[in-house]
Amino acid sequence: MRGSAGVIAGAERAAILRRSVRVTVAASLGFYPALYAAGLPVTALYALFAPIAVGLLSTVPGSGRQQAAVTLRVIPPALAAATLGTLLAVNTWAATGGMLVIGFVLAFAAVGGPRAAGVGPGLQLFYILACFPPYAPHTLLERLAGLSIGLLLLAACEILLPDPAAPTYRERLAAALGVAGHEALAGDTPPERLREAGATMRLSRVPPAERPAGAGRTDRALEQAGRAVRRLLGQLAALAEARPSERDPASAVLLGHVGELCEECARALRTGTRPPAPEPLEHAMRSFQAERVRLEAGPPDATPSRPAVRQAPGSPHSPTALLRGQSPVLAAAEAARVAGIALGIAHSGVPVRGPAPRAMFWYAERATPDLWARRVLGNTTLRSVLFQNAVRTSLGLAAARLVAGSLDLTHGFWVLLAVLTLGRSTVGATWRAVRRAVAGNAAGAVVAGALLIGIGPVTQTYAALLAPLMLLGFFGGPMLGIACQQGFFTLVVATAFAQISPVTWRLSEARMIDVVTGSAIGLLCGLLAWPAGARREVRRTMAGLLRSCGALVPGTAEALLTSPPGERTVPGTLPSLHRMRLAEAAYAQYGTEASATRGDAVAKEAEPDWHALLVTADDMVWGAHRLPLFGLRPAAPAPPDTWTRQSAAAVERAAGRIAARLDQRAAPAGPRCGEPPVGRPAVPPSVDLEVWITSLGRQLARIEAALEPPEHETPGERTPEPGPPGRRPPEPGPP
Repeated sequence: MRGSAGVIAGAERAAILRRSVRVTVAASLGFYPALYAAGLPVTALYALFAPIAVGLLSTVPGSGRQQAAVTLRVIPPALAAATLGTLLAVNTWAATGGMLVIGFVLAFAAVGGPRAAGVGPGLQLFYILACFPPYAPHTLLERLAGLSIGLLLLAACEILLPDPAAPTYRERLAAALGVAGHEALAGDTPPERLREAGATMRLSRVPPAERPAGAGRTDRALEQAGRAVRRLLGQLAALAEARPSERDPASAVLLGHVGELCEECARALRTGTRPPAPEPLEHAMRSFQAERVRLEAGPPDATPSRPAVRQAPGSPHSPTALLRGQSPVLAAAEAARVAGIALGIAHSGVPVRGPAPRAMFWYAERATPDLWARRVLGNTTLRSVLFQNAVRTSLGLAAARLVAGSLDLTHGFWVLLAVLTLGRSTVGATWRAVRRAVAGNAAGAVVAGALLIGIGPVTQTYAALLAPLMLLGFFGGPMLGIACQQGFFTLVVATAFAQISPVTWRLSEARMIDVVTGSAIGLLCGLLAWPAGARREVRRTMAGLLRSCGALVPGTAEALLTSPPGERTVPGTLPSLHRMRLAEAAYAQYGTEASATRGDAVAKEAEPDWHALLVTADDMVWGAHRLPLFGLRPAAPAPPDTWTRQSAAAVERAAGRIAARLDQRAAPAGPRCGEPPVGRPAVPPSVDLEVWITSLGRQLARIEAALEPPEHETPGERTPEPGPPGRRPPEPGPP
């Protein structure tokens, strides 16, 4: 990782060095024998560029074995891309149409997770390299042979010189569950330790190769289990901070069941066995709720741990205070229950019985093709940043192919390579990359021209220089920045082509012209297609998420307050879950653009706390399912609860006001979310609702206040409002 001064740390330097050695060795072992021993220049060229495309221009995450497995799986689509490019090189329009389709499909493949997104640029390069003149279908076998040789050699080098393996996601889950289980049973873990254990499950801290980002049941279940464990650890940390001097017996019993389930799940993850069923915890939760109903409805001496004299509602020893204190314990138990169900799905693929709530585990009984189809269709919208990136990339590459073919540019594939490697998700970031790349190419062109003039047609000298230049360029380029990377790559290209056919200093001139042309096309596409990247999209998707989730709160309140239970149902949450996936994807891209967009300090200070907003939306969705299942539901009809209904409506209005501000529209007026009145008697079904709605109101109030700095402060002087204590924001997941 990089420090505050931008210095590359030792671990990252070592990884860059290993990668440069692997690519150099694989490219050299394929290039030199094919050219000098077999006399096959086309095979040599593809054997040289195949390791560069997949090992250098692509980002294949994981350990050595994982990288080698991905490289081997890349061979069939790489052969298909090269074959299609060779056949469509018959004319410019055919090649351009193919580039448009191939560019979109490979860029949109990012919906499949980090591995699919990482190998996309390499696969695009195989089509780019093959779709340029000369139209030579008779060389197809030589091209495919060189490509296969290069990728096989790269896979071998990844095994022989591997990157170290990182802890798997299951191992991280087991460790976090172990910490949660110990705290639930012993209660002696510092809150900071609990929060740090939860933070290890955040996807930003998980290596890309280990992230459960796929669309299948297993990955979806593991990702859901990780979220539940993070919620559980955050709730245990909050309970530890607010722990009373004497825990009531019912809460202690329920936490004991939570601890046992967590420890058994951790053991199952370590041994690879089936996790335990969460039914015992569910029974304990229902017994816990039955005890709470008796506590409220029965005489005060019905609970041995309570005094016989009824206390005032505001007293810390009153049944009302006890009920409110037990509500977070029930929320922690629900998080553990969800984690247990999700881990069972991840292990076997199908749950033993229908999990509740079914809407939150909707993926459990669906076939894998259906899940992938939903993932793809869910992102086929202009609101999806993955779709936006795919459209921008495909249009840029197609335009570059059309320009290069129409102008008959020499080595025109460099035009497309510039679009592919220099394009960014914002026009500002693209311009910065282009400026440095053009400067680096200019310097590299001068050096390469001098080298070609000075050495002349002495092939042996170029052969001796190629491998050292590749090693130096592949290691020094990433270390010194994009300008040096482009300059070194110009030298590598010049020395390689000088061995295949006679070249002059005009090769450097041609590369310079092509890079400038590709840079201009990339800038134009970035300017016309979503130039601000995810900055605007994150505001739109977050606004839609708030409106959708805010509507769940009044519906949940009615479901609990209406008698008989079950007469009213909670609004469906699948639309909210879909909006949350889109918002998380936009937020994930926005995080990658942060370094480019945070130059405007005033504008960035005005940005909302997206972490807190996602936390609040997550609480709304889960509360809408948790409370109807395990909220207090006495058999007797409940008296009217005006405060709860009014507060639920106020939460929805607050979410609407924030959404309007995010959309830069006039926010509707309305009362703020208030605290429950002091001494308010507890209505049995509204105690858990009260805790939930009050927490949501506080979170929304903090977010709303952060959007409006005090009048005596300027936006740049305002201190950002901290998020909810003891909570970790939900990490962006796969849409």
